[in-house]
Amino acid sequence: MTAHPLPPESLRLDEAFALEQDRADSLASYRDAFEIPLARDVGGDGAPAHQRSVYLTGNSLGCMPKAVRTAIATELDDWSRLGVEAHLHGRNPWFPYHEAFRHAGARLVGGRPGEVVMMNQLTVNLHLLMVSFYQPTADRFKIIIEDQCFPSDGYAVSSQAAFHARHAGFEAAKAVVRLAPRPGRWTLETEDVLAAIEQHGRQTALLMLGGVNYLTSQWFDMAAITAAAKKAGCTVGWDLAHAAGNVPLQLHDWDVDFAAWCSYKYLNSGPGAVAGAFVHEQHGDRVDLPRFAGWWGNEPSERFVMRPEFVARRGADGWQLSNPPILSLAPVRVSLDLFEKAGMDNLRAKSIRLTGYTERLIDAMPGNAAGERVEIITPRDPARRGCALSLVVRNQPRQAADRLKKAGVVCDFREPNVIRAAPVPLYNSFHDVWRFVQILGEVSKG
Repeated sequence: MTAHPLPPESLRLDEAFALEQDRADSLASYRDAFEIPLARDVGGDGAPAHQRSVYLTGNSLGCMPKAVRTAIATELDDWSRLGVEAHLHGRNPWFPYHEAFRHAGARLVGGRPGEVVMMNQLTVNLHLLMVSFYQPTADRFKIIIEDQCFPSDGYAVSSQAAFHARHAGFEAAKAVVRLAPRPGRWTLETEDVLAAIEQHGRQTALLMLGGVNYLTSQWFDMAAITAAAKKAGCTVGWDLAHAAGNVPLQLHDWDVDFAAWCSYKYLNSGPGAVAGAFVHEQHGDRVDLPRFAGWWGNEPSERFVMRPEFVARRGADGWQLSNPPILSLAPVRVSLDLFEKAGMDNLRAKSIRLTGYTERLIDAMPGNAAGERVEIITPRDPARRGCALSLVVRNQPRQAADRLKKAGVVCDFREPNVIRAAPVPLYNSFHDVWRFVQILGEVSKG
C-alpha cells in the first residue's frame, strides 16, 4: 500500500494549476473514451447548458465507455446473422465467452488465471461462495463483519447464519459480530479489527469485510487482517465492491479464500453489470467443499454429454451456474480492456495525486481550516483509502447535495449528512475537482 502523493507545498489552489496538471497527465486521453453526462442533463435547467458535468459518483455507477455501443452491437449483429451458430462461430464466440476475463480479471484483483470468474451479481456471488466457505459448527459459527458494511452484506450473512443455526446447534442472534469504530470516530482501526479476531477467533467460522468501506471510503489493511484471521483458523472473504478497479489488490498472495465484487462502479460496466468472484487456487479442486451446482460449472468437455453427474470445472469457473449473459458481459470486456491498457499501477499513482489535490482544496476553503464547514471523514493517509472522499457537511447537508447537482456536480448523499465524492483516475481531471470544490465552497455556506 505504498503511496506517493504530491507534496502539499507543491499544490497551488488556482485554476491554472489544475489545468497544468491535466496537460501533464499521461492518462488524460482516457477521458475521451467515456461518455460524461452533460451538466444540464443531470442537474436540470439551472445547470450550464453545454458543459460536461463534474461526475464524481463512479463509486455508485461509472461513466459509460463509448466503445460499449459497438461491443453490444457486434453481439446483436452476430445473433442476427448466425443465430445459435454464434456460440461457436461468432466474432467473439459465446460458448467460451467468459474465458476472455480469466487473465484480465485475475490481474485486476491480484489473482492467478483460473481464480477469477465473471458471473451473476455481487450478493448472489456472496451467497454462492458462503455455501462453500461458511460451514459453521456449534463451536465455530460466528461471522465477523464491519458495523458500517453495505446493508446487503449484513442481510446476506445474517440470513446465512439463520439458515444454518437450526442444524448446527447455535443461536443465530449470536452469530454476527459487527465491528464498530471507537466512540467519536468514523473508521475502524486495524488494531481493533485484530483485537476482535483475537477475542472471537476460536468461535469464528468466517471473517468477511468490505475491502474499501462504502460509507467512509476506508481501505482496510487487507493483508494484515487476512493473515491474522487465517492464523486464528477463520475462513476469509472480502466484498470488493468499492475496491476492485479502485485500489491495487493481491488476493492470491494475501491468501484470501474468496472474494466478490460488482462491476458497475469503478469498473464502468453498466447498471446491474455482471459481477466477479475469486476463489483461491488452493480450493479450486476441493471436492469436499459443498457447492450449489449448475450446468455451466460443469467441466466443458462433459457439458454436452448430458450426464446426470456433476463434474466441477477446476478453479472459480466451477462455481458458475448458468451460461454467461453475453449482452451484459460485452461492456465488461470493454471496461477490462481499458484497465489493461491504462495499467492499475498508473491509475493508482494518478488516484493518489488527484484525491490528495481534492483534499487540499477542501481544507483550504475559507473558514474550513479545521473542518468547520466540511469534514473529511476518510482516512488522511493515502495508503488507507481509495480515490473517494466522504465528506460530512455541517450546514444543511441535504440542501448542499441538491445544490451541487443543480450546478452540474454529480456526487451522492448518504443520510444523514455524508456526501461522497470519487475522483476516478480513468476519466476525472484535476480541473474537475477544482470546479467541484469551488461549488462546494459556495453550497456549504448554508
